[in-house]
Amino acid sequence: MLEREVIAMRTGSEPATARSPLRMRLWLSLWGMAWALFGLVAFAMNGRPGWAAACAVVLLLAVVDLCVITYRMRQGPHYQPGRDIPPYEPDHGDGRPHGRSPGADRGRAGGGRTDPPSGRP
Repeated sequence: MLEREVIAMRTGSEPATARSPLRMRLWLSLWGMAWALFGLVAFAMNGRPGWAAACAVVLLLAVVDLCVITYRMRQGPHYQPGRDIPPYEPDHGDGRPHGRSPGADRGRAGGGRTDPPSGRP
């Protein structure tokens, strides 16, 4: 390994902080919808009902995906953070987790602590 090579450190919170590239998904969904529609019409006109049905299923999936994408895009930047919002709190190098995840205490009294309080903060 080279001295100057940087190794990206995982924080363990990637699934909770992952972002979806919705604009790219939008264009890919439109591209798939156009080709599926073309295939549906072409196979239906040439008397291939099996292939036309397969293209109809792909077209249906693309339309549903397009609806989900537009719904999520309309939710705004709270659900789709912009470039100025970091995906997670950066690692400070001490190895301890920062912050608490919602629901981490699982509704227990004492904020999820199972050991007796020691008096230390």
